[in-house]
Amino acid sequence: MPSRGMKASAIGVAAVMASAVLTGCGGDEEPKSQKAGTASGTSASASASTSGDAGAQEQGTTRVRAAYDKTAEAETAKMTINMKLSAPQESITTEGKGALDFQEGDSVMTVTAQGKSIEQRVVDQVLYQKVPGQKAPGGKTWMKIDLEKAAQALGVNAGQIGDPAQSAAYAKAITDQDVTEVGQENIDGVGTTHYQVSVDVAELPGGDQLRQQVGPTLPMQVWLDGDGRLRRQQLDMSIKGAPSAGAKAENSAAPQQIKMTMVMNYSDFGTEVEAQAPPAGQVADMTAEVMKQGRQQS
Repeated sequence: MPSRGMKASAIGVAAVMASAVLTGCGGDEEPKSQKAGTASGTSASASASTSGDAGAQEQGTTRVRAAYDKTAEAETAKMTINMKLSAPQESITTEGKGALDFQEGDSVMTVTAQGKSIEQRVVDQVLYQKVPGQKAPGGKTWMKIDLEKAAQALGVNAGQIGDPAQSAAYAKAITDQDVTEVGQENIDGVGTTHYQVSVDVAELPGGDQLRQQVGPTLPMQVWLDGDGRLRRQQLDMSIKGAPSAGAKAENSAAPQQIKMTMVMNYSDFGTEVEAQAPPAGQVADMTAEVMKQGRQQS
């Protein structure tokens, strides 16, 4: 069984991978949005029969598609992450606070998971984590995980890890019927427009495999400020995991359902981000352990 440090490390990987999914909006130029006046996908579909609502919905779709590009123009931002993973008989909450470089995909964060505070850096698609008061294998201070290799083992498209430009593919999977304007809301004192978004998983890179894990669509919520930038994103999804080791024989083939809720907030655009890899002599490479864990769960 993995140690608490290893489990915390795996949580960190999940947080990074989930954040890559959540930054998945990009595309065309942004027109000014008009309020669609609907609060659910069902009501939006019904009201879209009128030309005015259809026009507003089209504008909302274009605005959501352009959101990533608008956000990336700021180059950097402060961010917070709150993620909850729920599986049978277990629930884990992870909170993070730090800063992100949209251009490079690098970040610096302090992550709190399982009662531990973890210093985390992502540099050139490599995750580094340090748990105060706890040593990594070999007495090292830092743990290192190659996210590209880990992504392959965990069945995640590696192009979504550490390369924000790749997330523009999500825009191509959004149609006018997939975006519903919920209304106007304040996020940390900033006025935003709240949208519900449904992404067609089959249209994503590696969509066939992803569809088997999460289903045909990815439901997202986004909050855009007056400049069309992301201020908040929320993703709620169920992921098919490996069968539980404690499952009864007749049910051993049934995969576990892992529910995940991820909320990311962005603020202070243009903030300074200093993400540097720790000295090599202080780092223990845990990539193989994470890959092994991923294969066992696949």
